[in-house]
Amino acid sequence: MLSILDILEDTTVDGPGFRTAIYAAGCPNGCPGCHNPESWDINRGHWMSTEEILEKVLADNFADVTFSGGDPMFQPEGFTQLAHAIKERSRKNIWCYTGYTFEKLLRNPRQAQLLKYIDVLVDGKFKKELRDEELYFRGSRNQRLIDVQTSLQKGETVIYHYNPKKGI
Repeated sequence: MLSILDILEDTTVDGPGFRTAIYAAGCPNGCPGCHNPESWDINRGHWMSTEEILEKVLADNFADVTFSGGDPMFQPEGFTQLAHAIKERSRKNIWCYTGYTFEKLLRNPRQAQLLKYIDVLVDGKFKKELRDEELYFRGSRNQRLIDVQTSLQKGETVIYHYNPKKGI
C-alpha cells in the first residue's frame, strides 16, 4: 500500500512527453520554497494498492511514468513493487523525483532497490536560492538529471542530457 496524494494523467511537466505522474505523500526534507508543502505529511494521502495504481498507469498506452511527491523514496518498498510491476508489464520509462542524492540512495539498501527500475532520477533538495526557471524538469541548479541504469552499470554517476529538440 502506498499513500498517494494524486495521480495526474497526460501531464507534460514531470519529464519528457506525456506522462502519468504519481504524487506520493510523505517527505522528510521540508525544503523552504517547496511547491507542494502539503505533500510532506504522509497522512494527507489516500492509501492505494499497487494494483490500483498499476491499473491507472497501464490504461494509458502512450504515457510514460513519473514518481513525484512528496518523496517516493520515503515509501521505497511500495514504489519498488510498483516500478517492478510497471517494467514487467509495459515498456514505459520511469522518472523519479527525490530530495535525496543518488549517492545517498545507493548507500540505503531499501531505497537502492527502487533504483533498479528507474530510468531517470531527478535528485537533490530544492534550494530556493538556486531556483532557475530555465532548467528542464527541475526547480533549482543543484538538482541533477541522472541516467540511473547507465550509472548503475558503470558504477559512477552519469548525467542524463535532455534534448528538447528531440523531446527525449
